[in-house]
Amino acid sequence: MSNSTNTIQQMMQDIGQRARQASRAMARASSEQKNKALLHIAKLVRERSEEIVRVNALDVARAKTNGQDAAFIDRLTMTPKTIESMALGLEQIVYLEDPIGKITPLQKQASGIELGQMRVPLGVIGIIYESRPNVTIDAAALCLKSGNAVILRGGSEAIDSNTLLAQLIQEGLDAANLPMDAVQVVTTTDRAAVGEMITMTQYIDVIVPRGGKSLIARLIAEARVPMIKHLDGICHTYIDADADVAMAIKVCDNAKTQRYAPCNAMETLLVNKSIASQVLPALCKIYQDKGVELRVDDQTRSTLEAAGFKDLVNATEEDWQTEYLAPILSIKTVADIDEAMGHIEQYGSKHTDAIITKNQAQANRFLREVDSASVMVNASTRFADGFEYGLGAEIGISNDKLHARGPVGLDGLTSLKYIVMGHGEIRT
Repeated sequence: MSNSTNTIQQMMQDIGQRARQASRAMARASSEQKNKALLHIAKLVRERSEEIVRVNALDVARAKTNGQDAAFIDRLTMTPKTIESMALGLEQIVYLEDPIGKITPLQKQASGIELGQMRVPLGVIGIIYESRPNVTIDAAALCLKSGNAVILRGGSEAIDSNTLLAQLIQEGLDAANLPMDAVQVVTTTDRAAVGEMITMTQYIDVIVPRGGKSLIARLIAEARVPMIKHLDGICHTYIDADADVAMAIKVCDNAKTQRYAPCNAMETLLVNKSIASQVLPALCKIYQDKGVELRVDDQTRSTLEAAGFKDLVNATEEDWQTEYLAPILSIKTVADIDEAMGHIEQYGSKHTDAIITKNQAQANRFLREVDSASVMVNASTRFADGFEYGLGAEIGISNDKLHARGPVGLDGLTSLKYIVMGHGEIRT
């Protein structure tokens, strides 16, 4: 083992030990303490907004120098608007009910004992993320409110932003008389730190990775600590034969172009053949006017070329499997809802999928049969988000089925333990 590797291992072990110790204090912290810390952090975020923008600009400039693409820069950049959203997210979490210590109604058993379940923190959570510095605030806030300690390992590209935000969080913890070690940021950019984190089963209870496909793939292959994760966000919208055309155009425009980089942006549009000629020309004009590249199957090409469209790209098998995170959209014309759901089953990532229809029976089928973490009717896939779901913020989105699914908020960061209330009963 090299001296460098040994040093990082020692550093991570020290962080893990301190996080484990802090987690005990967090588990017994009162709602009042936790809320005081969150409100203080929100106050600091607003007061030091200009400093956050200035420090973030250093990260952005470095990323541009390193040749990062537009989607990457978009995720990395913090503006007064995104900073205010962070503060609002903190305040929204304050007003959410504290789940810790809640007990289900006790059920009396034949033996006389009374049995229930209590909601408890997971313990220590490790967050590994790339170019979104707002995750530092969102993740810390959710872990704090749910009584957990957290170790944050952001990407090297956001090191200055993350370090500053961590300082604000620790000031908030200290103001509420909570251990500052409850939120720690790994300050080394050496990737060996990630390798240590994902194997520290004695200190970390769960890892939440938020980043690109290569990061998630690496963790799936190497992690020993359980994970809450999603690999891809290949989100679909199906425009049904019974769709309201104006609604379909409005919703599908938003699902793709409101922002290109998030994992809940639509990547594939499926259109019923009986409504294609009514909806595609108007919708695709909007897309092309906004600079979206259209990758289409033969039937969609025929419909659009008949309406005078040019500059269409032939969709390949790879396109149906691709999360673009960019102004590129795959479009396929399908025979019916069964073909649409079959396509989603084959190529989807079980993240978020939507149907546009006035037919309630079709909507019900879609809701029941599409196996995704979020399934929507007549709404933009961009709503698949912790803030929009009223969770205050999200620690990530899971397309796994265990232990949390969809946007992961407070409840997803807790577990249940059985509690037994006895009256001197003994087992015979």
